[in-house]
Amino acid sequence: MGFRFRRSTRLGPLRFHFTRAGLSSVSIGGRGATLNLPVARPGAPRTTVGIPGTGLSWSQEHRSERPASPPATAAPVPTEVARGLPNSRRFRPGQLELFKRGCLDLLHHRVFADGSAGRLLWDHHLVSRLLADPSLGARLAGLLACIETPEALEAYLMRARSQDDAKRRADRCLEAVREALRLAAARGWQAGTPSDC
Repeated sequence: MGFRFRRSTRLGPLRFHFTRAGLSSVSIGGRGATLNLPVARPGAPRTTVGIPGTGLSWSQEHRSERPASPPATAAPVPTEVARGLPNSRRFRPGQLELFKRGCLDLLHHRVFADGSAGRLLWDHHLVSRLLADPSLGARLAGLLACIETPEALEAYLMRARSQDDAKRRADRCLEAVREALRLAAARGWQAGTPSDC
């Protein structure tokens, strides 16, 4: 059996565990329940729960699971634009990207499809013309900037950090289209009417 060096030091609620190589791990908690976070030791964070004085304890490592690939046939978003977006739930990392991409595709097919009023905004650069108007307020300019070009729309939607954020951004894009169509119609520019959206 080889010789082992181990030492620990407590600082407030934290206990630092050292080996010859340096800091090995940090524990939080006390008698009965601790959480051990690895620093230089192998393995994942470990929770230990026990009954003091009995020698009975239970320990579990918290290993992160690799996200399962979603089935190829699963639709990342429903068929309706705003109201059809699904209710909140937590996504695994890869699934959020699929959801954002699905929202973007849905906007392209339902709001910015060829011949639609939304597509005419892009084809005739009407949003850019509206943004060039110095009388446009900052809030309205910020809203319209989200849909100025297909690239702007994609960049805005893909920056979402959660499913709820993606839904808010998709709703904001729809609001921007309606507002752009309203402003274009008020100026006599032919791109359709807000009801076309």
